[in-house]
Amino acid sequence: MLDSRTSSTEQTLGYSAIMDETAPRPGRSMFAWLVGASQLLGVASVVLTGVWMGHYRGGFAWDGSGREFNVHPLCMVLGLVFLQGDAILVYRVFRNETKRNVKVLHGIIHLLALIISIVGIVAVFDFHRASKTPDMYTLHSWCGMATLVLFFIQWVMGLLFFLFPVASSWLRASYLPIHVFCGLVLLVMAIGSSLLGITEKLLFSITLTYSQFAPEGVLANTLGILLVGFGVLLGYLITKEEFRRPPNPEEEALSVHFKTLTEGGSPTSP
Repeated sequence: MLDSRTSSTEQTLGYSAIMDETAPRPGRSMFAWLVGASQLLGVASVVLTGVWMGHYRGGFAWDGSGREFNVHPLCMVLGLVFLQGDAILVYRVFRNETKRNVKVLHGIIHLLALIISIVGIVAVFDFHRASKTPDMYTLHSWCGMATLVLFFIQWVMGLLFFLFPVASSWLRASYLPIHVFCGLVLLVMAIGSSLLGITEKLLFSITLTYSQFAPEGVLANTLGILLVGFGVLLGYLITKEEFRRPPNPEEEALSVHFKTLTEGGSPTSP
């Protein structure tokens, strides 16, 4: 009789646990809304950059003219800001996908961001060479180049430590918090460099009318606000403990088995 009651109690508790896992949680609903808002701000930032360069600055070309320069801000906002942010966000969005697949997606989006950013850098240097404009003398150029170089290093380190790991599990586990922190810092640096570039471009282009709330200046200032909002939302989504990817027992077990076979030591999950 006691066994029967115990079994019934266990079944009830198990059913309650399943219901708790499947029931909608307010936090998940808020997470979906915040992710959607971040994507809206990110896409709006890219579109507004295109409108600014296309409508007010003459469009795009690859001929050494000012239209080639216009490729630079569009590529940097698209690559170093929007795509870099989304690459970080995949670990929060795809919470139930296998970690290996999420790692691959994370690396691919970062690679795409890197390629687009390099195109933007080449465009501005090509324009400077054609117009005989000095390179690398402004704060924007220093911060932007530092961001791109560190972004490339971060991507290579991610490949070597996590996607195609050549380091030990202990070393990967030690480096993981640094990698996560540097990713967030690089996003902040990219947005900061973009804000410097927006101000610099406005001061170079509409110095006399900027203080009179010229439409181009208002549009560019709005772009800056959108970039800041995008960064703030992503920072919150990335650092909020409630939104972290939950541990997967099966993946942890595979990691333990692999480490035991290859290193013969006690497991440490990276």
